[in-house]
Amino acid sequence: MTRAQFEERLFGVLRRLVIAFLALITLLPFYYMLLLSVKPIDALLLDPGSLWVAAKDFTLSTYENVLRSTEDGGQGFLKLLLNSALVSLGTVALTLLAAVPGAYAIGRLKFFGSRQVSALFLAVYLFPATLLAVPLFVLFARLGLSSSLVGLAIVYVAQTVPVSIYMLRNYLATIPHSVEEAAALDGCTRLQTVRKVILPLAVPSLMATGLYVFMIAWNEFLFALLFLAADPDKWTVSLGLAQLAGGIEVPKTVLMAGSVVLTIPVVLLFFAAERLLVEGLTSGADKS
Repeated sequence: MTRAQFEERLFGVLRRLVIAFLALITLLPFYYMLLLSVKPIDALLLDPGSLWVAAKDFTLSTYENVLRSTEDGGQGFLKLLLNSALVSLGTVALTLLAAVPGAYAIGRLKFFGSRQVSALFLAVYLFPATLLAVPLFVLFARLGLSSSLVGLAIVYVAQTVPVSIYMLRNYLATIPHSVEEAAALDGCTRLQTVRKVILPLAVPSLMATGLYVFMIAWNEFLFALLFLAADPDKWTVSLGLAQLAGGIEVPKTVLMAGSVVLTIPVVLLFFAAERLLVEGLTSGADKS
């Protein structure tokens, strides 16, 4: 065996070991959370360290409790999921609507101070959210949007637009200018070029940015607590999970079921977006 073959086999084994280790530390906590969510509380108390559940102990009553409405004695997570979905999808739509033209202007157009403007957008994103919480709450309270899902989505847009512009700008800068020049020769205006040429080529970046924005809005807690605490009917799922975690009378198995309900939509969306990212990759756009 040559030295090159030995190193290739050694690094192949090490790569598999590292992948297995990373997969273990990533999936084991989620597996244990999923395991606890399908156990009755008495089985958990008898053997809290068990990494499997017996067939006689398997139950979905915890999920029924979590998803059942509060009027029927449940935790009302179905309504909370709907609220979170409305806020998150609205945030994604509004953020991309604002970020696409901004990223195109910074990444594709030449004007005085373009680099400074790009750095300014990133600097705004680096401000701690706690500094913006009180001013935004006072402003939205005066506008009558302090207990509104629309107001919360607008707050999220203000947080996510800067980083979305920065992410999209870096991708748009890689698109060859000859593509736009060819569209201009075909008689396309600037707006038509963006809509018919740039956006189709930017599908992978749009999907990645949209998924990132969705996860921020879905998991955000501080502004949701600040804006919606007074109206439980408009709570998002992160607020509902925090209420479960703070409830002494709520079994930990129900808390784990709520955590799974919070996590699964994001996981499913990630796998769906991963397929769309692969399908949206474009090659050979710049042909001579």
